Amino acid sequence: MHILLTRPLEDCSEMILKFQSLGHNVSHLPLLNIKKINYEEINFFDYGGIIFTSANAVKFLNLDKIDKNIMCFCVGALTEKKARRAGFQNTIAAEGNVLNLKELILRNYETKDKSLVYVSGEKISSDLDQQLLNEGYNIKRIINYQVSHNQKFSENFIRELKANLPDIVYVYSQNSASSFLNFIKIHQTENIWMNTNLMCIGEKTSSILNEIKWKKIFLFNPGEEEFLLYKI
Repeated sequence: MHILLTRPLEDCSEMILKFQSLGHNVSHLPLLNIKKINYEEINFFDYGGIIFTSANAVKFLNLDKIDKNIMCFCVGALTEKKARRAGFQNTIAAEGNVLNLKELILRNYETKDKSLVYVSGEKISSDLDQQLLNEGYNIKRIINYQVSHNQKFSENFIRELKANLPDIVYVYSQNSASSFLNFIKIHQTENIWMNTNLMCIGEKTSSILNEIKWKKIFLFNPGEEEFLLYKI
């Protein structure tokens, strides 16, 4: 089976090796460039909890002056895994979307007199901080990375991709979906994906690519990638 992975290499290298070990042909199309940006230094000991809506928020955070026992709310399993690897001990994960994350915080964080810190990228799909403010929480947002669309792909790679279209494409975010749609249109491949299965995290991500005709569209959570191979 031919599989196309679209995350940055460092985030999917293990999966590439795993799929290859199972005998699959794997192509890599990194759709996004992710860059750390400087952020305001704060005293994390003034906060009772920390919120991450992406693994990149964990990756680009200065972890030297943070109590790793702080209550840590993560948008999904992938982000929680990154947080655990970074040393956070008291983690709790939602089911991969911000609405579920908000409900998780409402159910599990009752200390409204102790502020929360929300670490995110420059662009967010939902104003979680404002929603929590409306619920009576004190919250500070820190922006520690920015995302841009990758537009540099070798002509040789594009030719090979057109000649051997993947059976499966995995797309992990709305940003990635927008970038992939842009890639498809720039290279005039709108009408050649009818035999490709599109795997997306969340309906909002898949909806961006709905104008392209796919064989099937599946929604999944991080960690289910291998399982999905057996559903098609």
